[in-house]
Amino acid sequence: MPKKNAAPRDPSRRRFLATLGLSGLGFLLPGQGLAAKTKGGGELATLHDLSKCVGCGACVSACREANAHKFPEPVKPFPAMYPATSKAEDWSTKREETGRLTPYNWLTIQTARGQYQGERFEVHIPRRCMHCQNPPCANLCPWGAAAREDNGIVRIDDKICLGGAKCKAVCPWEIPMRQSGVGLYLRLLPKYGGNGVMYKCDRCRDRLAAGGKPACIEACPYEVQEIGPRAEMVAKAHALARNMNGFIYGETDNGGTNSLYVSPVPFDALDAAVTTGPGKPHLTTVGDMMADETRMAYAALLAPVAGIVAGALRIGSRLAEGRADETADGEPSAKSGAKPGRGTGEGDK
Repeated sequence: MPKKNAAPRDPSRRRFLATLGLSGLGFLLPGQGLAAKTKGGGELATLHDLSKCVGCGACVSACREANAHKFPEPVKPFPAMYPATSKAEDWSTKREETGRLTPYNWLTIQTARGQYQGERFEVHIPRRCMHCQNPPCANLCPWGAAAREDNGIVRIDDKICLGGAKCKAVCPWEIPMRQSGVGLYLRLLPKYGGNGVMYKCDRCRDRLAAGGKPACIEACPYEVQEIGPRAEMVAKAHALARNMNGFIYGETDNGGTNSLYVSPVPFDALDAAVTTGPGKPHLTTVGDMMADETRMAYAALLAPVAGIVAGALRIGSRLAEGRADETADGEPSAKSGAKPGRGTGEGDK
C-alpha cells in the first residue's frame, strides 16, 4: 500500500538520476575527447571580405529567421538560485536586440570608424562564433555538451547543456550566451544547476547537412562571405590581402579558426575603434588557448569522463522528453511548480 499524502514522484527524474550515476564509471571506460570530430565531410571555413560589407544587416536578419526554431522558450518565474550570487540571465524580453550577441541573436555587426594612414575609414565586421580548429569550449566542457564536427562547425547541444558557462569562460571572445529557464537542468536540480542553456552560432548546421549554405552567406547582397574548404579559403584570404594591401584575422588566432576576415585596415586599429564587451567580441590577436599545459592536461583527463557524462545526459534528456510527452497526454506535470510568466532576472548589460 502506498503511504498516504506521499509527495508525487517524477519517474523520468528518478531514471535520469540513476542514469547519471553511471557516469561515475567514466574513469573506467574508454571515451573520446570533447572536441572529437563527428563523421562528415572536410573542414570548411568562411571568408569575409570586409572591404565589401556596407553594414546593411541582411545577414543578421537571415540568421535570426533561419534559426528562430532553435531559440529558447523559457519557463518562468525562474527558481531562486543557490548560491544567492547566481543570477538568472533573461534575454527573452529583449529578443529584438541586434546590437550584440544574445541567445536570440547569433550574428551581429560591429562598425569601426577612424583614421588609417591619413585616410578616414568605416569598416563593418559581421561577428559570430569563430568556430576554432581546436576549441577550448569543446575541449573543456565538463558535460560534453560542446563538440567540433568534421566540417569545422563547433556547436553546443542544447539537449544536454546545463548552462554552466564554462564555454564562455574559456572562449577568447566570450561568444556563448546563456538563457535561463530552459534545458535539462529544469528536470535535474533547478536551484543548483547551471541556470539554463548556452547558445551561439552553429553555422546553420542543419542547412549545411542538407547541402545548402549558411543563411547569412545566402542573404548577403554584396557577397561579403563565401564558404569552402579551409585550405582554399586561406589561400583566397592571402591573395585578397595582397591585392588590397590588407590584413588577415582568424587564420592563426587561438591556434586557427574557421572564420577568416580580410580588411584594408589593421585589426588592432579596428579593435580600438569598436565597442567591445559582453556580446561584442574584440579583434585583438589571440594566442592558442589550448597550448597551455594545464588546460591540455585537464582536457586529457576530462575527455573520457565527459564522453560518458554526455551519453548519460542524452539518455536523461530523452527520458525527460518522454515524460513531457506523457504529461501532455495525461495529468499535469508535478515538476517544480513553474508557470509561464515574467522573470526578474536580466542578461548582462
